[in-house]
Amino acid sequence: MDKIVIEGGKKLCGSIKISGAKNASLAVLCASILSSGEILLENVPDISDVRVMIEIITGFGAVAEWETPDTLRIVPPKTVNGKAPFHLVKKLRASNLLLGPMLARFGCAEVAMPGGCNIGVRPMDLHFKGLAGLGAGLSLERGYVYCSVPGRLKGARIYLDFPSVGATENIMMAACLSEGQTLIENAAKEPEIVDLANFLNSMGAKVRGAGTDIIKIDGVSSLEGGGRYAIIPDRIEAGTFMVTAAATGGDVTLENVIPIHMEPLSAKLREANVDVIEGEGTLRVRAGGNLRAIDIKTMPYPGFPTDMQSQLMALLSTVPGTSVIVENIFENRFMVADELKRLGAKIKVEGRVAVIEGVPSLHGAQVKATDLRAGAALIVAGLMANGKTEICNAAFIDRGYHKLEERLRSLGASIWRK
Repeated sequence: MDKIVIEGGKKLCGSIKISGAKNASLAVLCASILSSGEILLENVPDISDVRVMIEIITGFGAVAEWETPDTLRIVPPKTVNGKAPFHLVKKLRASNLLLGPMLARFGCAEVAMPGGCNIGVRPMDLHFKGLAGLGAGLSLERGYVYCSVPGRLKGARIYLDFPSVGATENIMMAACLSEGQTLIENAAKEPEIVDLANFLNSMGAKVRGAGTDIIKIDGVSSLEGGGRYAIIPDRIEAGTFMVTAAATGGDVTLENVIPIHMEPLSAKLREANVDVIEGEGTLRVRAGGNLRAIDIKTMPYPGFPTDMQSQLMALLSTVPGTSVIVENIFENRFMVADELKRLGAKIKVEGRVAVIEGVPSLHGAQVKATDLRAGAALIVAGLMANGKTEICNAAFIDRGYHKLEERLRSLGASIWRK
């Protein structure tokens, strides 16, 4: 069941409820280790990355049980038990977010160097710099990161050379149980950062400024937990459905979204002559007219998200004229271009720039997903293409989308597994 088959050419119409955010869920699951009390997490997506993270934290001694299809009960570990093994950690990048919470709560952490999609160099130096600035000793041996601190971490002023989401999250979590105040300067501002801060504060942390350049954390001696917390909607899943609606000339209403989180994408779709209509927690995407070529530059939030440029590349492949995408975050994000060419797209890649010359139509072919968002882009392309498209390596797609084929079928797509 690692292959997705699509019969293209059908307009998507109807409404769809957006799942909880993958990246926010992974960070919150790591942060749950900081708590000394039971936690009930709502709006958690049942996707493979989340299941791997659950397996990792239960390996540390936590208890995690699904109470409903999207509600997870977690009892954090009371003592350190085991390490994050390579066979699990290699499956997802977010496993590096275990370092800060384990170090802050238990004084030590042992985590294999993380894996995830091969979309470019994603160094850990900013994570290490931040944790070392809080007083941690770190070493790298045989593919494992070892962290320890005598006593408690100490608050510090930490400047990030780049607004890394992961480094911001790791330092923020570690600082919650440190002595004194920590200042993170040039912090990442993504909605997932704000969601993590809100979760930490719900447990008794003192985090201010999340969503701005400077985050202040006043350390506390313990975090209690014991409450309910709902994860924000997934802006990348929402964006993928928005693009599929536009690509098929459809009319789709997204429910359970935060429209302001979607503004970087909404603005570009409007520029391309797609109607994007905001409601109360909803977005309606309607594409009845002729689409226009556009240019995109990926940037840290609130810029255009790198996780959406592959899907836009698929959409733009049949838009008349020349579109340009500049990838400023990950240098390997254009691997999907070769697969789109198999479907008839005309794309030229030079370094971090992709030039897309719109063609009249795409045609079905056999392609393979090279990473999570490339897989989503190929689904967009398959829905647009004439004939049958077969996408191999569908497991990549399962990392970030819950029952994607079933939900696309509910909108009128002809898509199935085999």
